[in-house]
Amino acid sequence: MSEIGGPIDSGGIAEGRDPFDLFAEWMEEAKKSEPNEANAMSIATADAEGRPNIRMVLLKGADAQGFVFYTNLESAKGRELAANPHVALCFHWKSVRKQVRVRGPVTQVSDAEADAYFDTRAKDSQIGAWASAQSRPMEGRWAFEREIAKAAAKYGLSKVPRPPYWSGYRVTPLEIEFWRDRPFRLHDRLVYRRDDANAPWRTERLFP
Repeated sequence: MSEIGGPIDSGGIAEGRDPFDLFAEWMEEAKKSEPNEANAMSIATADAEGRPNIRMVLLKGADAQGFVFYTNLESAKGRELAANPHVALCFHWKSVRKQVRVRGPVTQVSDAEADAYFDTRAKDSQIGAWASAQSRPMEGRWAFEREIAKAAAKYGLSKVPRPPYWSGYRVTPLEIEFWRDRPFRLHDRLVYRRDDANAPWRTERLFP
């Protein structure tokens, strides 16, 4: 196991890199070759009883503070995060044969940050955030279309405010694993771990 700033392993993923810089580099590489939404990631949560759940969402921000995504706070994932504020993320880019896994606690982003991102969304998407009671049963597609029409009539000629139940979460990673495909299933795995958000990263190579 080595600390960040240690030697570079020329035979595999470089160990001396800051993990956020390495993630940004891999993401940029994936954006050039992935056919759709290189920022798509699976996110696993667990409810109060510990039962797991998983779905695909879009990453909307990544820096040294963590990984950010947005959702309806009253959705299944929102309720699960309220009960158990820890997640696992997985990015898998088939075109470059690489994968990144992340684990850590989540905190809700500030209202100002959520407002700023909501303002960048297309107006139809903003209206959809008001119309959808995400994850809850509906009578039929017509029920959703009716809510869309109601929200469109209300905000059609005005700025659409962010719904109070719609915001974002920031995942503060305590573990980030980089995986690269190698021939004959001899894959390269490098994991970064730290005890808390202010602690130094440690790196360790794992058997594939």
